[in-house]
Amino acid sequence: MCGELEEEGGPNQLEDALYNAFQVHTRALLARSERLQKQQRDPLIEKIDKLFVDALSRAARDGENADPAERYQLMAMQPLVFARLAGFMAAHCALQEDPLRKVMEALMHGYAEADRIEADHGHDHDHDGANGHFGHQH
Repeated sequence: MCGELEEEGGPNQLEDALYNAFQVHTRALLARSERLQKQQRDPLIEKIDKLFVDALSRAARDGENADPAERYQLMAMQPLVFARLAGFMAAHCALQEDPLRKVMEALMHGYAEADRIEADHGHDHDHDGANGHFGHQH
């Protein structure tokens, strides 16, 4: 399929499709987060979710405000910024909390989450509610 996109419209078409998928997934994830905010939850989880939503909203908004020719490249660079921030913050956690492992687990959770999200239709594919918030509980 990727080869088809490249042959038909070139790399810009592929980049546009990837950027558009990011925006669709972002809107769906933000809608889900908005629904979860209405539920009574642990205050710490609420704060963490808000930080995630704020960062994701900022990343999406920056893309929308960028020149259309630069949107994909900006989106592709943003994970590096967040990875750098995660590493910086993890370096200040106690080693017995295994901060690198937690960062890697959260990274893989986010990576897999993009595959599970469809356009918002009132719910996501996590029907058992196990991951109804950002991150995991250990």
